[in-house]
Amino acid sequence: MTQSPIAPAALLATPLDADTVPSVAHGPRAEPTGVLDRFDDWARLAPQAPAVIDSARIWTYQDLDEAAEQVAAALGDRVRSGDLVGVCLDRSAALVVTAVALARIGAVYLPLGPRPGERRTKAVTEDLDVACLIGDPGVLPEGHRGGEHLPLPLPTAGVNAPAAVVAAFTQCARGTRRAPENALYAVLTSGSTGRPKAVAVAETSLSVALDWYRAETGLAPGDRQSLLIGVAFDPHLLELWAALTSGAALVPAPDDTRWDSHVLTDWWRERALTHAVAATPTVEPLLDRPWPQDLKLRHLVVGGDRMRRRPGTDVTATVHNAYGPAEATVVTTTHTMRNTDPDAGEQAPPPIGTALPGVTLVVTDDDGRPVPRGQDGELRVGGHCLALGYLDPELTARRFTAPPQVPELPSVDRLYRTGDRVRMNADGSLDFLGRLDDQVKISGVRIEPAEVEAAFEHDPRVRGAVVTVLRDSSGHGRLVAHLRLADGAEPVTGELLDAVRAWLPEQAVPGTVRIVDGFPLDANGKVDRPALAAAVPAPVAPGTTTEDEHTDTGATATVPATATERLVLATVRDLLGRPGTGLGDNFTDAGGTSIIAARLLATVERETGVRLRAPELLRSTDLRAFAALLDQRRTPQPAGA
Repeated sequence: MTQSPIAPAALLATPLDADTVPSVAHGPRAEPTGVLDRFDDWARLAPQAPAVIDSARIWTYQDLDEAAEQVAAALGDRVRSGDLVGVCLDRSAALVVTAVALARIGAVYLPLGPRPGERRTKAVTEDLDVACLIGDPGVLPEGHRGGEHLPLPLPTAGVNAPAAVVAAFTQCARGTRRAPENALYAVLTSGSTGRPKAVAVAETSLSVALDWYRAETGLAPGDRQSLLIGVAFDPHLLELWAALTSGAALVPAPDDTRWDSHVLTDWWRERALTHAVAATPTVEPLLDRPWPQDLKLRHLVVGGDRMRRRPGTDVTATVHNAYGPAEATVVTTTHTMRNTDPDAGEQAPPPIGTALPGVTLVVTDDDGRPVPRGQDGELRVGGHCLALGYLDPELTARRFTAPPQVPELPSVDRLYRTGDRVRMNADGSLDFLGRLDDQVKISGVRIEPAEVEAAFEHDPRVRGAVVTVLRDSSGHGRLVAHLRLADGAEPVTGELLDAVRAWLPEQAVPGTVRIVDGFPLDANGKVDRPALAAAVPAPVAPGTTTEDEHTDTGATATVPATATERLVLATVRDLLGRPGTGLGDNFTDAGGTSIIAARLLATVERETGVRLRAPELLRSTDLRAFAALLDQRRTPQPAGA
């Protein structure tokens, strides 16, 4: 395995007191294995076992194996071992075949999502030596729509299936950065410069995570594993290869399962899922209502955001709270929760858990020295889980550093600086405290938004809290708390603020509280903090009508006539952060997205008992028509009608 560059000099640590235990913990011993070889074994031993199941058909391991061989042959000498290949496909049989085919070639799988943004793709192809993009020619970025297209024999049936698939080669100059030797895949992470960073991971590193997943969850032939996570988000690789290296079947998820928790549980039930991976914000609404008792789901791995409560005693699946940056191969620590635990159902964040096999955890001070257990610090990660590094060697040298010279790290040659603030408990488990770079200064005081969120969540009336910063034109900031309340809780913001004052300095008490029905999610299923912050309405000038007065100032400036119109209008205005939205406005034209649609429909169902689907909202000519449809569904129909 190729080692990435390490910072030049090892850190010399000041010894801790003899009775002080340092914040260093090692997971069980692990031995890296292969990934593609395990799939090949199942294709040979159980060729007729289902490998991909969706609503349209079943692909067996033999089908998948043969399709991957055909795609590899079609790419011929145009794509060679070590080449980066951008994959612009959604969760589908076509995506699975592509992943196996590229692994066969030895090419590096670079998932970009089914509709990669024009600017993002341009930045990627300018920086990286991308051999080609694979995807539906109708949705490829402009720079690849006009180049050479090589048709690929990929499945065009089933969930999220593309109409056609090509390998698109551009005539433009390619970037210069290639993936390091032995890379299986590379994923993009956000960059502080505005340009995405690519991190490359070896097959052996992914194999360690897969071995843990199989051992922990018992995934085996006959089981069904979700393929739910957004393709640009690296946990989808855990889902995909966990099934294919276990003899189990992958079940691609329709897109609406990621935004509507009712649809998600219906899908789990209808497709008889036994194992699933999901983003934390997607799962948390499920924990606020009775857990469906007719699911076959045995294991649910959640991650990507801070978990705010523990599953209740009615949750029949074992829930694994997982943490891990892409630079440490998807999963680094986990905390397992069962309905028989004495703390089941507690309204308190669970820890992010203990180290996986082959993982070393170190909590350090600003100089990179281990702090005593129980003290806050930055999490650094080492071991078999580490990525090969970024495709930018200078960035790799900054973030993958030499370990401190302490007896507790005898065989660790490098550590990745996560930038996450954590605390190690006496048993070696970690509590997540927030991002080091999320700290903000308010009136000269450094404030950690995660601490403010935790203060609100001590209150039983609050199901979840997200804190953002709103800055005025002069740069002065104020905190805004976005709160999701428990069912039946009254939104008395003054009382909620009084409650958090017992936990926070006055500078950390938000100046604004917004009551929300849920938190918007980005394409990877994480809370979309920029979107949440953007939804905060601008200050209303004196004398201006506010939304509380229920005056329609949109395309048709008439006062809402019905309670349903008032409900729809007030909810849409709040979700969009646009007090001027009117009943004559079309939901999409006014700025509505699939995420906001899911939140609007959830509010409507809670307030009226009527469950509508997103297409019914999107087909409505305007908000008044949507309100009329809702009233129609609420009105009992005469017998025989």
